[in-house]
Amino acid sequence: MTTQSAPTTDTLESGSPDSGDGLKAGLKNRHLSMIAIGGVIGAGLFVGSGSGIAAAGPAILISYALVGAMVVFVMRMLGEMAAARPTSGSFSAYADQALGRWAGFSIGWLYWFFWVVVLAVEATAGAKILNGWIPAVPQWGWALLVMLVLTAVNLAAVGSYGEFEFWFAGIKVVAIGAFVVVGLLAVFGLLPGSDNPGSGLAHLTDAGGFFPKGPGAILTGVLMVVFSFMGSEIVTLAAGESEDPQKAVTKATNSVIWRIGIFYLGSIFIVLTLLPWNDKSIVDEGSYVAALNSIGIPHAGQVMDVIVLTAVLSCLNSGLYTASRMAFSLGQRGDAPKAFAKTTSRGVPRAAILGSVVFGFLAVWFNYQWPDTVFNFLLNSSGAVALFVWLVICFTQLKMRGIILREQPEKLVVKMWLFPYLTWATIAAISFVLVYMLTDDAGREQVLLSLLVAVFVVGFSLVRERLKKGAAQPAAAPVEDRVADSVER
Repeated sequence: MTTQSAPTTDTLESGSPDSGDGLKAGLKNRHLSMIAIGGVIGAGLFVGSGSGIAAAGPAILISYALVGAMVVFVMRMLGEMAAARPTSGSFSAYADQALGRWAGFSIGWLYWFFWVVVLAVEATAGAKILNGWIPAVPQWGWALLVMLVLTAVNLAAVGSYGEFEFWFAGIKVVAIGAFVVVGLLAVFGLLPGSDNPGSGLAHLTDAGGFFPKGPGAILTGVLMVVFSFMGSEIVTLAAGESEDPQKAVTKATNSVIWRIGIFYLGSIFIVLTLLPWNDKSIVDEGSYVAALNSIGIPHAGQVMDVIVLTAVLSCLNSGLYTASRMAFSLGQRGDAPKAFAKTTSRGVPRAAILGSVVFGFLAVWFNYQWPDTVFNFLLNSSGAVALFVWLVICFTQLKMRGIILREQPEKLVVKMWLFPYLTWATIAAISFVLVYMLTDDAGREQVLLSLLVAVFVVGFSLVRERLKKGAAQPAAAPVEDRVADSVER
C-alpha cells in the first residue's frame, strides 16, 4: 500500500474530489445526514437516563433542555467556523489559528484522549451484551472482536465508516422515532391492546409535583445528562471528507435543534408520561425498557439490548474515526508524529487509526486488569474534557469571526445568533456547570483530574514551543551577524 504525505494546508475546498490534505471525499450526503442525526444519540441516553429521572423527577426535562440549548449554541458557533473553513481538525485547527499553537495542540490531544478512553468504555459495554447472548465467548474476547472488526472497517476506506455509521445511526433513529410515536398513542389511550392506562400528562405532576426534589435538582440533573450529548461535533470533522463540506455543515448545524428536541426531550417526555417518575422499574430495568413494558411490548428488554448494542457500536465506530482524524490533523500541523499525517492510496490515515486503536486496546486491558484504579483514573481524567472542548469552541469563535470577515467574508454563510452576547452567555453557562461540578463528589473528581491532565498538556505544549523557538535562534544568529557586519562596512 503506497502512502502520500499530506500537504501543509489543512483547509478543504468545497466540492473537491480529493480533500487538500490527503483525505478522500468518500462520504456521501446520506452518510453525513445520518452521522449528523446519530451523533447526538449516544448509548448514555438509553442507559443513563433512568438515573437522571430518579435524581430530578419530571424536572429532568428542564435539565435536558438546558444542556440541549448549550449544545445548540456551541454547534452554531462550530458550524460558523466549519462552514467557512472545513477541515479534518475542526475546532482544534481553528483554536490553532485563533488562540495560538498551544491551544490547538492542547485541545486536540485532550479530545483524542477522550475518544480513545470512550473506545474502551463502549467496547466493554458491547462485550457485556454479547456475552449475555453467547456466554461461551468471554467478555474480553467479544471486546477484542468488536474492536478488530471496526478497526478493519475504518482502515478499508472512509466510505466504509460512513456506510456502517449510516446503518447504525439509522437503527437508533428509527427505534427512537417509533418509541415516541407508539408512546404518544399509549399516553393518550389510543394504542390498541396497550397495558398502559393512558393517563395523559398526569404523571408529570401526580408524584410530588413537577419539582419533587426541589428546583435545585435541575442542576444535579444537568451534571448527569451533560456527557450524553458529546458527539454532536463529529459531523464537522466528517464533513471534510464529503463532496460538499460547506453544505453538509450548514445542514447539520441548522437541524441540531429538532434533533435534540425529538430524540432527547421527546423520548424522555414519553417515559415520564407513561410512568410515575419514582417507579422503581425506571432505574432497575432502564427507563426505555420500563416504558415499553408498561405498554405491553413483548421482550422489551431484549429489544432494547439490540438497540443499545447498536448505539454502542455506533459510538465505538465514530469514536475511532474521530480520534484518528484528530490525530491526523495534529500530525499534519507538526503536533503529532509525522506518520499520523500520511494517508494510504485510498485516503485513509492508517497510522493515525492504528495509533488510536492501540491505546484503545490498552485501555480495554486496563479495564479488565485494574478497573477501580488505572481505568477509573482514565475515566475521571477525561470526564470533563467535553466541557473544556465546548469552552475552547466558544473562545475560538469570538476571534475567528473577525478573521473570517477579514480574509473570506463570503464564506460566512452560517452565523452565530446575537454575536457576541450569546457566545459570552454560553461561556458563562459552561463555566457555571464546571464550577457546580466541584460541589458534587463524583463531579469534583472528574473536574480536578481532567483539569490536572489539561494543565499537564498545556504546560507540555508551552515548553515545547519555547524549546522550538530556542533551537531556531542559533540558526538565525549568523544571518543577523552578517547583516550587522555589512551595515558597519
